[in-house]
Amino acid sequence: MSQDTNDTIGLSRRKVLAGLGAVGVASAGAGLGTTAYFNDTEAFEGNTLTAGELDLKLDYKSTYLGGPGRLEHVQSMGYPDAEDLGDGRYLLDQAPSPADMQAWEDLVQGEEFDFCSPEADEFLVNGDGIPVFTLDDVKPGDSGEVTISVHICDNPAFLYLAGELTENAENGQSEPEMEQEGEDTDGIGELADAIEVCVWYDEDCDNVYEPTGTGQQNELEVALVSDVSGSMGGGKIAALKTSATSFVDNLSSPDEAAAISFASSANVDQELTTDYQAVKDAIDAYNASGGTSIAAGVSAGENELLNGTNATMGASKVMIVLSDGQSNASAAIAAADAAKANGIRIFTIALGAGAATGLLEDIATSPDDAFVAPDAADLDTVYAEIAQVVLAGEQKIFEGSMADFFGTFLADGHALDGNRQEEGRQPYPGATTQCIGFEWTLPAEVENEVQTDSVEFDIGLYAEQSRHNDNPQVTFNGTEANSTSPGPAPNGTGNVSGQN
Repeated sequence: MSQDTNDTIGLSRRKVLAGLGAVGVASAGAGLGTTAYFNDTEAFEGNTLTAGELDLKLDYKSTYLGGPGRLEHVQSMGYPDAEDLGDGRYLLDQAPSPADMQAWEDLVQGEEFDFCSPEADEFLVNGDGIPVFTLDDVKPGDSGEVTISVHICDNPAFLYLAGELTENAENGQSEPEMEQEGEDTDGIGELADAIEVCVWYDEDCDNVYEPTGTGQQNELEVALVSDVSGSMGGGKIAALKTSATSFVDNLSSPDEAAAISFASSANVDQELTTDYQAVKDAIDAYNASGGTSIAAGVSAGENELLNGTNATMGASKVMIVLSDGQSNASAAIAAADAAKANGIRIFTIALGAGAATGLLEDIATSPDDAFVAPDAADLDTVYAEIAQVVLAGEQKIFEGSMADFFGTFLADGHALDGNRQEEGRQPYPGATTQCIGFEWTLPAEVENEVQTDSVEFDIGLYAEQSRHNDNPQVTFNGTEANSTSPGPAPNGTGNVSGQN
């Protein structure tokens, strides 16, 4: 595969952009005697043009649900560092490996590790494909998942998902398989048709497809926890009213919302309800005064979501905390930790230059759940982005058989959308991270027809500059889109590759 490059165009020869010029002419006598010329030379020197860089880097976390008590077997299949996660699920591998007590999804979305630095390359998939699944004893009911974390460094780019099925082999027929399907005549196995694949934009990089954005539950309960301290006066509180009520307009039964305000203390202005007009009326009545206690607001939101009159056990619990000022950090963090420990997902919005941005990032459930609105006019956009995650959830890219995914869906590559909140396909900004989830499942009802069958596949991503490239048309083939070679491992292999 072509390696990552850092091409530089250096113009070492000096280019004179404004050269010799006659500034003025004077003569003595009428064409007689001498003439004198005023001369001047101007030059813009030392000019250099350096080509911009487009660098695509990948990291990943892969797991395998293969039944309890198989850790040694999993380790023997090429995963010496595999871990037993319980309930028959195993962590196969991850890159980079987080420090102790830090979740991989927090690392890849955080700012502590510079994924775009040259020093990061040794920890990532940077130009070399690797197999993430090399499993040799897959049974009906087994499944596996890889979350691919994509880092686009430097310049904005269009991103494509690419891949191909490189083998779908029968590998002979056992007696039960022969009885199930009859004699094989083409050597093509049934495993790729039997395996079900789901691919999605994994917004929080947690290895779980969450169609509601908060989990698999059907009902959503949202507490809008809003700062109404004195500093929120004027345009800020007016923008809050407009943006928060617009968020409520996106809800539909059985989803519930509550309006909670805080200043020096907190107040439940409207308990959880499906009467959305009542929630909007409560927000519209806000006035700005008093100090700022984020802890009081978070605690009131937690209590309403867990113990309110209309709170529902098992519902998805979400809190959206907005503040424009400073607050007691230790109290706010303690309140947020308690809420998160009880299953509440906290989104935060830091409004304006005076907001405690770092504190709000700390109390959010993940770095990806912390938003910044530099100005009151930005609140509409921020609440809309949160609504996309909370209400629309994580967007599915594909669902179907493995044979269809690689044979049809990815035949020419699939264009990914860098901003699902806007109409039309958008490029990814430079210096951004996007996680893609890929899950395969061999259904429990599959019978003997897949015995001894094996599949091999490549899956990767391709980035292409977006500037001067308004309507990119990229044709993929086995060489361009997937230039890694599958490792020799039967019954479920895969590769992840990165391309610039």
